[in-house]
Amino acid sequence: MSETPPHTLLRPAIALPFLLVALIWGSTWFVITTQIAAVPPAWSVTWRFVLATPATFALALAMRKRLAMPGRAHRLAVLMGLFQFCGNYMFVYWSELHLTSGIVALLIGMMLVPNAILGRVLLGQAITVRFMVGSVIALAGIALLLLNEAHTAPLGGNVALGAVLALTAMLSASIANVIQAGSAGKDVPLVSLLAWAMLYGVLFDAAIALVLFGVPEVPRDPAYWLGTAWLALVGSVVTFPLYYDLVRKLGAGRAAYNGVLVIVVAMAVSTVLEDYRWSALAIAGGALALVGLLVALRGRQVKAGS
Repeated sequence: MSETPPHTLLRPAIALPFLLVALIWGSTWFVITTQIAAVPPAWSVTWRFVLATPATFALALAMRKRLAMPGRAHRLAVLMGLFQFCGNYMFVYWSELHLTSGIVALLIGMMLVPNAILGRVLLGQAITVRFMVGSVIALAGIALLLLNEAHTAPLGGNVALGAVLALTAMLSASIANVIQAGSAGKDVPLVSLLAWAMLYGVLFDAAIALVLFGVPEVPRDPAYWLGTAWLALVGSVVTFPLYYDLVRKLGAGRAAYNGVLVIVVAMAVSTVLEDYRWSALAIAGGALALVGLLVALRGRQVKAGS
C-alpha cells in the first residue's frame, strides 16, 4: 500500500483531530501533578479508570460496536490492561513526584525506540540507519535535559529515580503498543478492545493500590475530581479512539508525529504552570531531543514507504 500523501495532514478531517489529540494529551501531563499531592498515585490512577472504563463501554455501545470478543482477544486485553492502563500509568504518576511534567512527557515520547526494537524482535520489522542516528541525537538531548533537571530540581525530588520510573512507564506502554499490533485484536472493534483492556487494567490498579496503600482514599476536593474527569473522559475516552483513527488513516509512521507535538505542548504548559526554567542547557537539550525524534520518525516513515 502506498504512503499517505503529505498534504493529507492539511485536510480538516485529519488536521483537527490531530491537533485536538496533541492539545489534550499535552495538557494531561500537568493535570497529573494535581492528582498526586494529597492522594497516593496508585489510587489516583485507579479513580481515573474507574471513570474511564464505563464511559468507554458506553462509547462502544453508542457506536454500535459489539462487546463480545473471542478468548484470544480477551487475553490480549488482559495484557494491554496490565501494561498500558496499569504499568504505564502507575509509573508515569510516580515519576511526576520527582520530575516536572514536561520532562516526563519527553521521556515517554522516546517510546518509539523500544517500539522499534520490540517490533524488530517480535514482528520482524526493519530498523533504518536514520532511525538509529535520530534516536542517538534524541537521547543526547534528553541526557542534557535530565542534567538540567538535576541542577534545578524544582520539585525537590530524586531526578534519577524519576527518570527510571518514567523509562519503565515508557517500556510498559511500548510493550502494549507492540502486542496490540498482532492478529489477536484485529478481528474485534478497537473501542471494544480498549474498553475491556481498561476494565482489566483498573482491576490491576485497584489491587496494587490496596496492597501498597490499604483502604481506598476518596478525596473531597472538587478540583481533584474535575482533574480526574478531564484525565478519564477527555484524556482517555475521547483521545484514544481519535488517535487510533488517525493511525488507520495516516499509518503509524505519520501518526507518530503527533507525539512530537504533544511534547511541545507539554513543555509549554510546564513552562507556564510549573515555572520550568529554560537554561542554555535545557534549550540545547530540548532542541536536540525534538530534532532527534523528527529524524528518527522520518527514518521509520521512509522505510515503511519503500
